[in-house]
Amino acid sequence: QTRLNNTLAGVPLNDIEDQDLSFANFADLLGGVQSVQVQRGVGTSSNGTAGFAGSVNLESRPAAGRARGGGAALQWGSFGAQRLSGEGQTGTSARGFSAFARASALRTNGFRAHSGLHGRSALVNGAWVGDRDVVKLTVLAGLFADTLSYVGATPAQLAQNRRFNPLAPDERDRFGQQMVALGWTRALASGATVNTTVYRNSALGNYDWFDLPDRYRFNLQHQWYGVTSTVAREWAGVRLQGGVNANRYWRAHRGYLQPDTELYDNRGHKGDASGFAKLAVVRGRAEWFLDVQGRWARFRYQPDENAQVASRAVDWAFLNPKAGVSVALRPGVRAFASYGSTGREPARNDLFAGEDDLNAGNVDAIGDFRRVRPERVGDLELGVSAAGGRGTVAFTAYRMDFRNDIARIGAPTASGLVPRRNVGRSVRQGVELEGTWTPVPRVTVAGHAAWSDNRILQFTDSSRGAPRLLRNVAPMLTPRFITAHRVTVRPAARLETGVEGRYQSRAFLDNTSSPDRVLPDYYTLDATGRGALAGGRHARVVRGQNLGNTQKFGSGNVSSSGRARYFILPPRAVYVTAEVGY
Repeated sequence: QTRLNNTLAGVPLNDIEDQDLSFANFADLLGGVQSVQVQRGVGTSSNGTAGFAGSVNLESRPAAGRARGGGAALQWGSFGAQRLSGEGQTGTSARGFSAFARASALRTNGFRAHSGLHGRSALVNGAWVGDRDVVKLTVLAGLFADTLSYVGATPAQLAQNRRFNPLAPDERDRFGQQMVALGWTRALASGATVNTTVYRNSALGNYDWFDLPDRYRFNLQHQWYGVTSTVAREWAGVRLQGGVNANRYWRAHRGYLQPDTELYDNRGHKGDASGFAKLAVVRGRAEWFLDVQGRWARFRYQPDENAQVASRAVDWAFLNPKAGVSVALRPGVRAFASYGSTGREPARNDLFAGEDDLNAGNVDAIGDFRRVRPERVGDLELGVSAAGGRGTVAFTAYRMDFRNDIARIGAPTASGLVPRRNVGRSVRQGVELEGTWTPVPRVTVAGHAAWSDNRILQFTDSSRGAPRLLRNVAPMLTPRFITAHRVTVRPAARLETGVEGRYQSRAFLDNTSSPDRVLPDYYTLDATGRGALAGGRHARVVRGQNLGNTQKFGSGNVSSSGRARYFILPPRAVYVTAEVGY
């Protein structure tokens, strides 16, 4: 997902060149996370790539302010799934030092044929807290390897074998990624707070692609360095915050014909810099906010020395304003309205039309880097929320207008990526409703529902041969209705059970709204039971997934030959976890 901005404690996680994040590289990352903040739409200014459709900020479990202790967990379940994790924290010493560490390893065979994976990760947080200063160190590392299964199967193939995987058992990938960040926060005598963080991110790995008898291996290696700094102050109903962020990045792309014939070795270099200012003012029952960000980015391509093409570069500049108001209508009830606009540059894959190397044979077809224009979205949101003694409810209506929308067009490439190009204008609008209700003290009901109308207003499609102009078609893999709901029951102080369901309406596999290229709707039902022992320090957890054993599909696409291909939902599965603490 290239349109989401992802950060860990404010440090960017998205790859700068392709603007995506491979969570798989950090197996079991969420096990070390204390909270997840999700913002829909353009949101407020954040570090790193543009938060075009939303942003996700992860906060890892802190080292400071936690008592000495730790724990371990062992999980096993369906499809050969196993997970082992351990963690510990030192508590805070007399001199203000503290540390937290967590390590995890997991593996599974997967339901699809030869789709197993192995993953390992480690997270370390260290902190020193003084009278006015806080210093934090965060280290994150992960290693992931699997047998590839990113290509879907046709209905005919699934009718013969629902576990069918068209890729070969020895088509594999293996990646390692590391991040380290050092932050310093100081409370000034004026009441302002200053925070500065420096960080480094690196990754190295490779993946296979077979076009038998030829066997190819592609290698990726990146490094980037960055710094972010903010200053904030509050007084008399006013909050003011400003900040800057800058990154310098390179990534090497290498292709090989196995066993050892090098086909190309090129590099992408990218730098970006941004600055923002946020102002919030409380007047009576209303809180007004204004957020303005300026951002600049530059991409330079360094071709293989034998490619017979010259180095080329392109840069972009964006001004991203946002404003809104929140009003307390009465105790527990608030209404809000906001509007924001943000721009996003094309990713490398967009500029290269799905290719990984520019050379004399394809450079004319790919064209100039200005061929794919930056996209921009305007996001208008209106909503109301209420909170009472037994529950909460929130309603939001939104409309997002895209200009020069960089949409997924065409069949997946060898790496599984879908090429993108500008389709002009598109619209996404809808409503969302979410709430919680506690009818009796030990029972909680929660749910979320979203309905949307999503349209590409006009584009030219060539997937069925001759080009044809299409209007008002639905974007691929964009269902109109999604809902999730959960009932949690706590029959005893140390026992909790929950049942949760999810429904997704049908969606189209491409942008043509063709009835023969449809992802059917589906409903899944899961359940969890948790029992605590020894004063809550130990626990046993049992989780069942897809209890109704639906035979439908989670996603899909259309191949270059025009055939619909699907990724099946795994069948009924059970996982058991034992947790111990000290």
